[in-house]
This record gives sequence, structure tokens and C-alpha cells, in this order.
Amino acid sequence: MKKVVVTGGAGLLGPWVIKEFLNKGWHVVNADVKKPEEPLCDTVITDLTNLGEVYGVLQGADAVVHLAAIPVAYSHPNEVTFENNTLSTYNILEAAAGLGIKKAVLASSESSYGICFAKERFDPQYVPIDEEHPQLPEDAYGLSKIVNEETAKMIHRRTGMQVVSFRLGNVISPEMYKNFPSFINDSSQRDRILWSYIDTRDAAAACRLAVEAEGLGAEALNLASDDTSMAIPSRELMKAEFPEVPFKKEIGEYESLLNSEKAKTLLGWQPVHFWRENVRS
Repeated sequence: MKKVVVTGGAGLLGPWVIKEFLNKGWHVVNADVKKPEEPLCDTVITDLTNLGEVYGVLQGADAVVHLAAIPVAYSHPNEVTFENNTLSTYNILEAAAGLGIKKAVLASSESSYGICFAKERFDPQYVPIDEEHPQLPEDAYGLSKIVNEETAKMIHRRTGMQVVSFRLGNVISPEMYKNFPSFINDSSQRDRILWSYIDTRDAAAACRLAVEAEGLGAEALNLASDDTSMAIPSRELMKAEFPEVPFKKEIGEYESLLNSEKAKTLLGWQPVHFWRENVRS
């Protein structure tokens, strides 16, 4: 039986990733600083900023999915966010390389494009945003994600390890859909993330597919649902909030403004869980 270590398994996305791998027959170990509310697998309390502890928890693993992080800007002092997120990721990849692990998945973020946490909101250069869009963060969180993507490239160059970094849209678990009616008709809400979202179950499937994939090298992939999180058509959203921004391609009525075509092409991934099936607009 193959073994995967999931870090941050007590977080928002972690339990869904653990369940995805368990359902496919993997042996899963959760590495986190706290025990999860629902014990889905063995949890090893691990300080991921300590390289020795990371070596210990990754022993015997075939792959690692690294989700643990300070998940937003400004919740901690900037240097704490940057140090935690970059050092833990470096340690994960360094230990994985030392142990001969060949597959890793990292949680990057759409926040790396910079709009989300900018002090003064600025326009994207075009939509839908794809992976070629400049990453222009002003905050330590977004910067940490860029550094982590570069760390992934470095490890791949040195060892050949496959590392897939997902630039996640706003992660939504099923129970969170009840909140959608409070914002789906107001274009001024969620504009900083271009109204994106990704269901935890779809993100979990992408993590598994990224581990199962072969020969990808170090890739950074957007991961968002096919649609926006709004009841307002996508072009109307842009006209209301970002009227000067050009469209890079024709889009559907409610099509996402965070483009995930690369993930679909490389992984054979397709989101299947949508808010419109859970909420009346």
C-alpha cells in the first residue's frame, strides 16, 4: 500500500484530501500542530519548521501533500507569516528529497497575483487570469507562495522530484454554501479574488491526480471552479468593478475569471461540485 503524508490535515481542505486518498486505497498520515476534530487517519504532531521532525514524519512515504501554512495575510506579523510558510515548505521538499520521495503537491494561492491583499486595489492585466499573469503581491503571504513555487523548481532541478503547486481559488467546503446568498448579487463583494471559488472535494481530487501524474516536473497550476461564485454574469461583474480590463478570450455567461485549463490538460482534472447546485440565487 502506498503512503502519503498530508500536512495541515486539521485545516479546511486537509480532511477532504485525506478522505480522497483513503478512498483510493492509500495509507495516509496527517502531520499537523494539532489533532483534527474528526480523526480520519493517524496524526503526528509535527513542527514543520524543524527539519529533523519533518524527516521523521516523512519516513516511508511515497508522496507528500503540503497544505499546512498560515493561510492569509496580516493574521500574524509579516515576518512570522513569511518565515513559517517558506521554511516549512523548504523543509518538506528538502526532507522529501533526502528520503527519495518523488512526488509532492504544494498549496499555493491566487493571492500570489497580488490583488487580494493589496493595500490599494489594482486591476488585473487581463482576464481570465492564467498562470502567465504577473505575480505582484505587496504582502508577505503572497510573496511566500511565490518563494515556495521557486523552491519547488529548485528541488526539481536538483533531484527530478515532481512538484505541483496549486494556485487555489477561495476554498469552499460544502457547509459553507449556506453563506452564498449573502453576497451572490453584490459585485463589490469578493472582487479581490475575482469572485473565484473551488470546492474542497474538487481540490482534493486535484491533489490526488497531481500525485498520480507522471513526468510533470515543477508546475504551478490555477485551481478554480468553472464558474464564479456570483449570480451576476461574469462580464457584468467586470464592467462593474474592473471596467478597463481586457478579456483574453471569449467567456461563458458565468465562467470563472481564474483560468484552470492548464490543470485540466495536465492532470485530466475537472471540477464537478458547483454552488449553483446547492444554493438558490
